[in-house]
Amino acid sequence: MSTAVWVIIVVIAIVVVAAVVAFLVWPMLRRQRLRRTFGPEYDRTIEESEDRKAAERELSERERRHAKLRLRELSDDEKRVYTTRWVEVQERFIDDPSGALTEADRLVTTIMSERGYPTENYEQQIADLSVEHAAPLGHYRAAHEIVTRPAESEVSTEDRRTAIVHYRELFQDLVGVGGQENKDVKS
Repeated sequence: MSTAVWVIIVVIAIVVVAAVVAFLVWPMLRRQRLRRTFGPEYDRTIEESEDRKAAERELSERERRHAKLRLRELSDDEKRVYTTRWVEVQERFIDDPSGALTEADRLVTTIMSERGYPTENYEQQIADLSVEHAAPLGHYRAAHEIVTRPAESEVSTEDRRTAIVHYRELFQDLVGVGGQENKDVKS
């Protein structure tokens, strides 16, 4: 065989090996990227699904949907207004825990809407928030579970306090404020 034929065989072999390696490595790289993006939400989605590939497709679809949203950051003035409102919610908790919890839920939903997140459907909120706000999402779920307990269920003042603390985590992440000025309701 001539040298040219050997070169072609070597090039084809290199291309085939590179394709096989890419085929084997791509899912691992995709998985790592999704883990980094979604954090604990990645694990939660995988656990809830019977099929890892289907769960990862769902997470990728969340990213695609999220990319289409017209999201924006809050202005400094808006951040100050919302932070003031949050402090008022926490102060209201002392005299009206139930009302404060309802207001905390409303305030977080208002901020989501102001930022550009659709707010009509809780499950869609979770999916949309999971792309950029995965870290506090477990807190939001826990708070929402307390707020939406059936009327016949007992919701104690301690449960409400816990929910406010959980809402605070998402509030801070959405508004982009540190935690020091918002710690009136003790963790």
